[in-house]
Amino acid sequence: MDGSPAPVAPVAVDHDRYDDAYMRQVLRDVKSIAMVGASANWNRPSYFAMKYLLDHGFKVYPVNPGAVGQQILGQAVYASLDDLPERVDMVDIFRSSEAAGPVTDAAIAHGAKIVWMQLTVRNDEAARRAEAAGLRVVMNRCPKIEHSRLIGKLEWHGISSGVISSKKRRL
Repeated sequence: MDGSPAPVAPVAVDHDRYDDAYMRQVLRDVKSIAMVGASANWNRPSYFAMKYLLDHGFKVYPVNPGAVGQQILGQAVYASLDDLPERVDMVDIFRSSEAAGPVTDAAIAHGAKIVWMQLTVRNDEAARRAEAAGLRVVMNRCPKIEHSRLIGKLEWHGISSGVISSKKRRL
């Protein structure tokens, strides 16, 4: 026994509609993120998402084999999850739905707790494998948008979050 807790079978999740409580708990449990498909181009969605997550206290490791040796937003770029200096809590996938399968398998092998597939990225078979291994899965969502929606930070994405309050919300 290596001292790690055994994976807990996740509660069945409807990947067509996520409950806010589920999303809050996922985001609360994340401190470190591997962003697979991170881009150094300031006008790419992964760049915006990475900037937001860094600005909100998350440790983000950009993973992009084509940009190894460079930095994105001051963070060293890694070729793969195997090259990261620590085990991350979440793997955020900015790749195609097809590519999400092998990335999910790498996230399982890495020991991540959460696999998050970005907007337009959905791979139900990969999600089943991850959930069978004890990981939580989010598909076709953006953690930047979900985080800002749940804490009521409208200025970060310019759309109504559905959260109205005079007080700053915490996850």
